[in-house]
Amino acid sequence: MDLQTILVATDFSDCACAAFQTAKNLGRPFGAKIILLHVINDKRLGVLAEHLKVEPETLVPELRERAQEQLQAFIKHCDPEAMQIESMVTVGVPFQQIAVLARDLAVDLVILGGYGQRGRAPLEEVFFGSTAEKVVRLLPCPVLCVPLKD
Repeated sequence: MDLQTILVATDFSDCACAAFQTAKNLGRPFGAKIILLHVINDKRLGVLAEHLKVEPETLVPELRERAQEQLQAFIKHCDPEAMQIESMVTVGVPFQQIAVLARDLAVDLVILGGYGQRGRAPLEEVFFGSTAEKVVRLLPCPVLCVPLKD
């Protein structure tokens, strides 16, 4: 398999950092470009907007800017090397955005943390599946789920 482009989705958790490091290790021999993606969850955006009594669209520019800052800090924290890393921020349902971008960008591999900031197996995941499971079902390209190293 020739890896030219690897998409790594992040929620800035330690598990996502492990996924990012795995992407660097797998991509390095191929000179692969890594695309680091953060998805602003539109469900949480709606809750925040309702709490603040504003329209969700008014919050998006500031949330995008904060997410870009967090992406840069995440890259520094996870010890980037001289690899080509592109960062992106989108808004939507995380698994859908990951799948759409992976297809649109014709990536060779998607790497995700095995679980996110909320930890393992919240009740919602028991009934509806994790983001990683949903991405695996939607994409024809390989998807690698990386657990947090203990």
